[in-house]
Amino acid sequence: MAEERVEAVERALTLLEAFADGAPQLSLAELAARTGFYKSTILRLARSLERFGYLVRGDDGAFRLGPAPARLGALYRDRADHGGLIRAALRRLRDASSFTASFYLRSGETRTCLYRENSEREIRHHLEEGARLPLTLGAAGKVLLAYTEKPATDTQRRAAQKLRRDGYAVSQGERDPFIAAVAVPLLDAGGAFQGALCLSGLAAQFTEGQKEHCRDLLRQAAAELQDQLR
Repeated sequence: MAEERVEAVERALTLLEAFADGAPQLSLAELAARTGFYKSTILRLARSLERFGYLVRGDDGAFRLGPAPARLGALYRDRADHGGLIRAALRRLRDASSFTASFYLRSGETRTCLYRENSEREIRHHLEEGARLPLTLGAAGKVLLAYTEKPATDTQRRAAQKLRRDGYAVSQGERDPFIAAVAVPLLDAGGAFQGALCLSGLAAQFTEGQKEHCRDLLRQAAAELQDQLR
C-alpha cells in the first residue's frame, strides 16, 4: 500500500522548514529560492499559515515565524515534566564542566537541540534551542544515528556497535573546525532511547583529560536521569 501523503500539508511544512537555520525573517524571493515553490504558491500557503499564527508578514513584506510554533514547542519540551528534569541535569553538567550542555533529538535527517545551557565562559560554544544541525556530523549526531538508524553497511554496523558498547561518542572539528564535543545516549527507566546528552566547547579547551572528565560527567548524568524518566 502506497504511503498516504497530503501534498498541501507537506508544502506548508516545507515553508516553515525554510526558517530552520535560524533566519529571523525571509523575503518572498528568499522563500521561493529555499523551497523551490512558485511565489504564488507561497502566498497562498502563507495566508493559511498566518491565519493560524504560524507565520507573520510585516509591513516590509518579509515573513517571520509567528507565535504558534513556539507554543507547540513549549508543550512538547515540557511533556511529562521530562523537560524540567533534563534542564536541571544540563545546568549541573554546565557548572561541573564549564562547557555548553545540550540535549538533542533526531528530526528526520537532522538533529534538533531541544534543550541547552550555554557555557558561562566569555569565549564559548553558543547554542540556541531549536537549532537544527547535521545528523552525520558531531558527537550527538553519532549517538542519534547509532540508536535510531539501521546500518546500511558493515562499516556502519561496526561503528554503531562500538559506540553502543563504549557508551559515548567524541567529535573534534567535524561540523566546525573550532568545536569539539562528547555525547552519551539517554535512556528512560524502561531502557528506551530518548536522545543524546552532549557537552561541547572550543576544541582548544578540549584536552584528552577534559574529554574523559566530560564523558564521566555525562555518564553519571544519564544514569541519574534514567532512574527519573519513567
